[in-house]
Amino acid sequence: MPDPRPPTLDPVAAARWQARAPARSPWLHEEVGRRMQERLEWIRLQPARWADWAPVRGGLQAHALVAQRYAQAPSLAVEPQPRQREAALAHFAAPWWRRWGGARTQVLDALPDASVQMLWANMALHFDPDPQALIASWHRALQVDGFLMFSCLGPDSARELRRLYAALGWPPAGPEFTDMHDWGDMLVHAGFAEPVMDMERLTLTWSDARALLAELRELGANLHPGRFASLRGRRWRERLEAGLTQGLATSDGRLALDLEIIYGHALRPQARPRVGGDAAVSLEDMRGLLRQGRPRG
Repeated sequence: MPDPRPPTLDPVAAARWQARAPARSPWLHEEVGRRMQERLEWIRLQPARWADWAPVRGGLQAHALVAQRYAQAPSLAVEPQPRQREAALAHFAAPWWRRWGGARTQVLDALPDASVQMLWANMALHFDPDPQALIASWHRALQVDGFLMFSCLGPDSARELRRLYAALGWPPAGPEFTDMHDWGDMLVHAGFAEPVMDMERLTLTWSDARALLAELRELGANLHPGRFASLRGRRWRERLEAGLTQGLATSDGRLALDLEIIYGHALRPQARPRVGGDAAVSLEDMRGLLRQGRPRG
């Protein structure tokens, strides 16, 4: 079992970023969400209710695509952070002429146990300081035979930027992201079954260094514990932009950066208590065992 806490992620800085992140959906998250919802074609289960974890940052357009696919299923939008929760409440508020029918999407700050058949989590895991605890909470929120769909950045993301910082003698440009095989191990450790992991690489291009840095600021922050300990000045910024312009230029003059996107899918199976010794079984799992009836000897 890998260390559940990312070794190069400052938990205090990560919590601060989650609280202060812009309350809007970055373009990259929307694109990844669009690609992930296409993978739902392979899923036979039609959830009666599903939840979207942190949709304001994960992608409100992607949420709409999933909602369109499961048009008969109400959804829950889970926003643990107050800033994003306010944005979600404003986005999902029903117009006055539809309020009597009830909103199709309910905004919550936490998910009740065994409340949904599908949990959708787009681009949320890689910046969480305790992803194992988060995955465990997702497992509790799913009903038996429900499934999880998630995506996140992989360890090969922004290698070019890391190399540039190293060449300039600077501290790391960002944290090291978790490998997809370690995500699979965490899913199994949390109680999920049949995890399926895959990845793809996206190449993003920008017209200049300023546009590149503006989009990276929208996506996240440098949460590495060994990052610069103080503010940098204009001369440092000019040196960074010059390095990006020279080091990331393509044949057409645009600046390119590669990102590794990891996709994951896993099921919540029926619990199987161990034979002998003490075993803890949740009330929901016990109900499922009783519904199955006693096995034949």
